[in-house]
Amino acid sequence: MIVTLIVACEIAFWVLLAAGLALRYGARKPRLGAAVLLCEPVLELVLLAVTAVDLKNGAEPDWKHGLAAVYIGFTVGLGHSTITWADAHVAHRFAGGPPPVKPPKYGKARAVHEWRTAARWCAAAATALVLLQAAAWYVGGDGDVSSLRSWQRTMLLVIGINLVIAASYTLFPKQEPREDPAAR
Repeated sequence: MIVTLIVACEIAFWVLLAAGLALRYGARKPRLGAAVLLCEPVLELVLLAVTAVDLKNGAEPDWKHGLAAVYIGFTVGLGHSTITWADAHVAHRFAGGPPPVKPPKYGKARAVHEWRTAARWCAAAATALVLLQAAAWYVGGDGDVSSLRSWQRTMLLVIGINLVIAASYTLFPKQEPREDPAAR
């Protein structure tokens, strides 16, 4: 049931996003579109409540409960940037908005971009870590929380990978290609 709800939440996320943007740009009702987009967090609250009730009713915590925490964490950390990205593309394509800003390719600007991206991923993983720990405490010492601990290790790995990627752009910045004078 938890996995089905996670899939339903993901589908509902994209449906609400499409509906909100369609109202905002297609129907020219930006306030109503924004109201629909603000319904997105309700999905995560429903998933959190159902997961908590499932654990409260005696379900052994397993990978599905961990996946629910990870899904919520990633929606918290990456949901806003996904909505902003989609909004910029839809505004450009259908409402005559400016072209979406492309990430910088070189130097310090690229490093700053990578650190911002890493911060979003780290926030997502940290949120999942907190929810996983809360679930472990909620179950108490009597339950087997090894699957939750496994998800926590995975989230720490996600944080580590993102920090290494961002640091690599700081320590080894990609340089703009130099024009070859012989090619003129």
